[in-house]
Amino acid sequence: MSEDLSSLDVADLERRVAALRDRMRPIEQDLAALRAERDVILTEVRRRERIVQRTSRADLKAAMKEGTFPTVAELVAGSETGSFDEYVFNLKTGGEVKLGFPGARTQSVTFTDGAKTAQAADLAQAAELYAAGWELGSPGRTGLRVHFPGTRQERLIPATDVYARPGDRAQG
Repeated sequence: MSEDLSSLDVADLERRVAALRDRMRPIEQDLAALRAERDVILTEVRRRERIVQRTSRADLKAAMKEGTFPTVAELVAGSETGSFDEYVFNLKTGGEVKLGFPGARTQSVTFTDGAKTAQAADLAQAAELYAAGWELGSPGRTGLRVHFPGTRQERLIPATDVYARPGDRAQG
C-alpha cells in the first residue's frame, strides 16, 4: 500500500481497519476449514504409516523367532570377513540399534579376555578375538553394547538378544 496514511485521522484509520477485518473474516473461516480438512487427512496418513510400521515390526520379530536372522553371537562365531555396517541390528523386541558407543563414527563390538578389552571394528577382527577365546563384553560384564540410532541412550544386552539382518543401505 503506497498511500500516505499520515494525513488521515484516527477514526478514519479505525474504519479502514474494521473494513479490512470484515473482508478478512470469510477468508480466515475458509482457511480454518481447509486446515481442519488437511489435519483429518494427515491423521489418516499417520494411521496408515503406523499400521505399516507395526506390521513390518511384527514380521521382523516373527522372522527372528524362526531363525531367519542370526544373533550377533552367531554372526561373530560364523563370519570371517565383512563390516558391521553391512547389517542392520535389531533387539529381539524389533527395535533397531547400532553396535558400540553413541556418537562413534563406526560400529564396533568390545571383547574381553577377563582382564583386558579390545575393540573389533569389523567381522574379521571379531572373528580373530572370538577364535582366541575372548568373549563379547568387558571384564565382569559380558554382553553387547548397543545404542539407539539418533540418541545417546545405550544398553548392555546379551549378544543372543540382538539379531543381524542384511542391510539394504550403508549405515553411518
